[in-house]
Amino acid sequence: MPLITRPVGESDVPAILRLVQALADYEKLPPPDEAARARLAADLFTSPPRLEALIAELDGEVVGYAAHFMTYSTFRAQPTLYLEDLFVHPSARGKGAGSALFDACARKALERGCGRYEWQVLAWNTPAMDFYLRKGATKLADWVPFRLEGEALRAYAQAPGR
Repeated sequence: MPLITRPVGESDVPAILRLVQALADYEKLPPPDEAARARLAADLFTSPPRLEALIAELDGEVVGYAAHFMTYSTFRAQPTLYLEDLFVHPSARGKGAGSALFDACARKALERGCGRYEWQVLAWNTPAMDFYLRKGATKLADWVPFRLEGEALRAYAQAPGR
C-alpha cells in the first residue's frame, strides 16, 4: 500500500494521541494529561476547528501527523499557516512521510492565500532543522519567542499592567 496523507478523522484520534505521546517522549517533555488529551480530540472537530491535522498512512498504518492552525500577519495583510507539530514515528522515518506531510501543509497554505508558513524547532533538534533547511526554509535569527503560560498567565490576566 502506498504512502498517503489525508485529513484526520474522528476514528484517527487514538492514533494521533499515541503519536503525540511519542512526540513528548522524543522531545523529553511531559505528555498531555487525560484532560488535555480530551481537549485535543475535541478541538480537532469543533466548528470551526481550533486545530487541524493531517495524518500520514504507510501500508494502512497511521505513522505521522502534522497539526496546524491559522494565524494572521497584519504587515502582510495575509493569513499564515502555523505548523504546531510535524512528527513521524521513528520506526517510519526515512520513508517520505515527513516530507509528504510538510508538502501537504505547504499546499494548504497556498490554497488558503497564506503569505507565510511558519513553525518552531527545539534548539537541540538538529535533525529537524536539517530537514527544514533542505526544504528551503530560513532559520530566523532576529525573532525570539516569548510565552506566558499556566500560573503566570492566570496571574497576569487577573492583574494586568504589572
